[in-house]
Amino acid sequence: MAQQTFQNPNKLFWLLQTIGWGGFIALNYVQGLAWEMKSDYFLPSLLYGLFGFLLTLLLRPIYRYLWKLPPVSIVFAVVTVSIIAAGIFDVYKTMVYLWVYPDCKCQPHNWYGYIKALPLSLYLMLAWSSLYFTIKSWRTAQQQHEKALRATNAAHQAQLKMLRYQLNPHFLFNTLNAISTLVLDGDTTTANRMITELSDFLRHSLDRNPTQKVSLQTELNNLNRYLSIEKVRFAERLRLHTEIDPQAWKALVPSLILQPLIENAVKFAIAESETGGSITLKARIENIHADSGKVLLLQVIDDGPGLSEGQDINDLQTAKTSKGGIGLSNTIERLQVLYGENGQLSSQNIEPRGLAVSIRIPLEYQ
Repeated sequence: MAQQTFQNPNKLFWLLQTIGWGGFIALNYVQGLAWEMKSDYFLPSLLYGLFGFLLTLLLRPIYRYLWKLPPVSIVFAVVTVSIIAAGIFDVYKTMVYLWVYPDCKCQPHNWYGYIKALPLSLYLMLAWSSLYFTIKSWRTAQQQHEKALRATNAAHQAQLKMLRYQLNPHFLFNTLNAISTLVLDGDTTTANRMITELSDFLRHSLDRNPTQKVSLQTELNNLNRYLSIEKVRFAERLRLHTEIDPQAWKALVPSLILQPLIENAVKFAIAESETGGSITLKARIENIHADSGKVLLLQVIDDGPGLSEGQDINDLQTAKTSKGGIGLSNTIERLQVLYGENGQLSSQNIEPRGLAVSIRIPLEYQ
């Protein structure tokens, strides 16, 4: 409720207008009692406050028009309008006081009598005007900030969709190439199985929102559809092992974030070896620093040749032109867009043979 009020400029204005002039009525009455006025002084205090409420309502459309002017012109116009409003307010206060207390011998004898009380009313009008423009400036800044955030978010969403949709043509090209090879070799049965598995994988993949995060369990289920295609290609040459922390199953990850890593491992650790190889998928929760929150660590480990000396999978040019292709550069860019510096991809050769590719992202749950 409070948040809706602050987000609605009209509701916020009426709330502050009511509280402000209500506070003026109470303060003026208490001040009168301090000056040993009678308890019936509440009536003129109430009338002062109601008139001030209505008078400043008239200032609102004037200030809306002035808002479009240059800053110097606004200041000059606001001071002028405030002086006029303060004069009107002072005259009204004197008339009300004389009406409530007709026996009072305090009626001004000339205009100077009205003017000498002007500074206090002027201070009141200038304070209201300053508050109005301060809140309006704050609201404008907030709206501009929100527009900038929405624009940035829209750009990120568009970029994520572009990056995410790059994966399907990339994977599709490799799979269709494998199917073509099977057909040329006369293995139509295996080719048909691959087409069926490919259809199932693409149906589940394309149905998902490319910018939505999914649970690790959902990600692995979809990854199994991809691996079932590779299993048709490599049969027993492809050996897969998983080591998943029970607490990591429900952790959120970007959809298809692991596929390029697995595809890369298949390409270099399985396809180029006559005897095949193994791929190990690990997931666990880490708490690197006590004050930095928990991190989800995802690792794809193969027993292939690893990176040659001097290669680094974090180098986008290396990832695009050598081991990794578009898939890993795509993954690095998606992590940067989604998590900034908190999303990291790293690689390390392992002994006696193999490569471990690791992704670290902030731990999130649904």
